[in-house]
Amino acid sequence: MYAWLAVFFAVLAWSAIGPHDRLTWWLEVVPALIALVVLALTRRHFPLTPLVYFLILAHCVILMVGGHYTYAEVPAGDWVRDWVGGERNNYDKLGHFAQGFVPAMVAREVFLRLGVVGRRGWLGFLCVCFCLAFSAFYELIEWWAALLSATAAESFLGTQGYVWDTQSDMLWALVGALSALLLLSRFHDRQLARVAGGE
Repeated sequence: MYAWLAVFFAVLAWSAIGPHDRLTWWLEVVPALIALVVLALTRRHFPLTPLVYFLILAHCVILMVGGHYTYAEVPAGDWVRDWVGGERNNYDKLGHFAQGFVPAMVAREVFLRLGVVGRRGWLGFLCVCFCLAFSAFYELIEWWAALLSATAAESFLGTQGYVWDTQSDMLWALVGALSALLLLSRFHDRQLARVAGGE
């Protein structure tokens, strides 16, 4: 856990130094700070699997990097754009992929450990539904933030003039959720078995 916290606070500190836009930085980093608080409050009574802790940290890093530069100006996104010959910086799509990938595994863990889903046949479907609902809600938050702060709207939304940005964001969340469930479910089950044995 100390290594997790060291990485989190190191990236947070770097991200906070001279961000492109301070308001946008706050808007992008607040979800990572909320995750930190939730994990701290649940660590003793409901510790998660190492896999899920790692995924949450990776998602927090993605958010903090995006907050530092704004999603439309992350250098890695520019490098990929130039390499593949695209027209926009797609770092935000990585963020939305993670917005499906990581919550899918968090939901899977909570659903299984709390007995929310009695039959495994419904598990994947309900995890995907949770991720799509979460993604849609986040798009609403982006819209509300843009209405409240016109100056930071473009930086926070990161649409870069793409008319289908909201829909493609939710599509990437869907792809992320499906990818996580297909790639990690067996590995996650093994870690869940260890957690159950420890309890």
